[in-house]
Formats: sequence, C-alpha cells, structure tokens
Amino acid sequence: MINELVFRKSSYSGHGQNCVEVAHIPTDFRKSSHSGQSQNCVEVADLPCGAAVRDSKNPAKGHFPFPSSEWTAFLHSARG
Repeated sequence: MINELVFRKSSYSGHGQNCVEVAHIPTDFRKSSHSGQSQNCVEVADLPCGAAVRDSKNPAKGHFPFPSSEWTAFLHSARG
C-alpha cells in the first residue's frame, strides 16, 4: 500500500523550476455512516495516506484532505 499521494508536475507548468504539482484524488466518495437519513451529508473518500471529506450538497466546491494520523485521531475522538 502506498503511504502518500503521488504528485507529478502539471503539464501547465512549462519548463521552469517554479512548478505546480498535482496528485490524483479518488472520486469514490461515500456518505458518512454518521450522516443519518438527512440530505445534508458529509462524504468521505479513502486516500492512500488518509482520507478526504466533502459536503454532499456542494461536491464541486472541493474537499479537505487529512493525513492518516489526523484522520485516525479524528475518528478516535468522534467515536469516544
């Protein structure tokens, strides 16, 4: 299993040293089991190095990625 996201130089960066790097974020977000039956849901996607969270009402507005250590600490706190 990969422990980190794999970044690559963006094709829009040209040949300079100041480049933008991108990494693939999975698109298989799923509704959180803690969202209940409401339409206002939190969605979660597994990342190679943690998890990403987004608002189901506004998925095009992006997501928040969390490293494994932070995601584990969050889950531990939420379950406690």
